[in-house]
Amino acid sequence: MSCINRRDLALLALRAGTGAVLMAHGTQKLFGWFGGAGLDKTAAAMEHMGYTPGRQSALAAGLGETGGGALLALGLATPAAGAVAAGAMAGAVAVHAPAGFFAQGGGFEYPAFLGFTAATIGLAGAGRYSLDHATGHTFDQRWMLALAFATSAVAAAAVVTRRARNQSDDGAEEE
Repeated sequence: MSCINRRDLALLALRAGTGAVLMAHGTQKLFGWFGGAGLDKTAAAMEHMGYTPGRQSALAAGLGETGGGALLALGLATPAAGAVAAGAMAGAVAVHAPAGFFAQGGGFEYPAFLGFTAATIGLAGAGRYSLDHATGHTFDQRWMLALAFATSAVAAAAVVTRRARNQSDDGAEEE
């Protein structure tokens, strides 16, 4: 009988909880589940906040949260899953940043916490109780970790830069 490893059990609990929260959050955007707005309304909100095109922005956020969350929960391609989820949350932080830090005022506290947690899981690995472990870490390679986090960082920076450019263009038109 093998001994249960507390570290691996803790990683399973952290992955499952974080992944489930991210999936629920993403499916609100994509399908309107759990009281969410659905893709069309989320797209309109994204457009209003300066994330254009709104539909692609909403779809990317919803897929990043849902897909990244599902992969984290399963412990599959964990470095990529962590990077995708962290990148989606970086976009959410940018959306909520004007409201300050704390969630009670609409701030970025909650997406920042989810993003840091997802990134940490991606860096730590999924542990023994995961599909990564069951598949011999086929999708959990060091090169994948670097590529996933670099790609996610570039994508998040592009989204934030594009929004900032759109807002400055809108300000110039109003003058």
